[in-house]
Amino acid sequence: MSRIRAKNQEKIIDVASQLFAEKGYAATTTAEIAQRAEIPKPNLYYYFNTKDNLYRAVLESVTLPLLEASLPIEQLDDPREALTQYIRTKLRISRDHASASKTFAAEVMAGAPHLPRDIAEALIDQSKMILNKFDYWIAQGWMDPVPAKHLMFMLWSSTQTYADFNWQICQVSGQYELEDEDFEQAAVFLVNLVLNGCGVKHAD
Repeated sequence: MSRIRAKNQEKIIDVASQLFAEKGYAATTTAEIAQRAEIPKPNLYYYFNTKDNLYRAVLESVTLPLLEASLPIEQLDDPREALTQYIRTKLRISRDHASASKTFAAEVMAGAPHLPRDIAEALIDQSKMILNKFDYWIAQGWMDPVPAKHLMFMLWSSTQTYADFNWQICQVSGQYELEDEDFEQAAVFLVNLVLNGCGVKHAD
């Protein structure tokens, strides 16, 4: 039963992610989500109780991976390895959680009116950790003295754009959807750009 429950919850979250990304929180109804998920509406409430709980689950489906993505930066001393892992992980999140990423982006652009406080605080704590680590690497001489916050913003935007602006990227690329090869090319390019552009060295 637990496997069935997890599978049904995953399907509902996936459908809700698509609708929230397309229409926004306010314009999306639980009836629409249930209809597209092909389940009775009471079943949706059985799993999530409220629309707010479901919206939180959608946000968690992308913010939890985003929070975990920075573990190499937190745990590794070597900046080249840490940044390489971080960039590659962020791109995988954009590939695997595109709709949830768009929902999260729309929430942030609206001023985060529905973003749970604990998620917001965790994201802020993560940002502080990243900035402190960048400053440490700079102080050790393992990275050029780049403006740490702008490097962090660039890393966010350059990786998440493959989810949040997927339509535009596909239009320019003449593709219906991005392939794994596209993400691999992006990873190689962005890793080289950041490591070489910021003078990132291996830790001594």
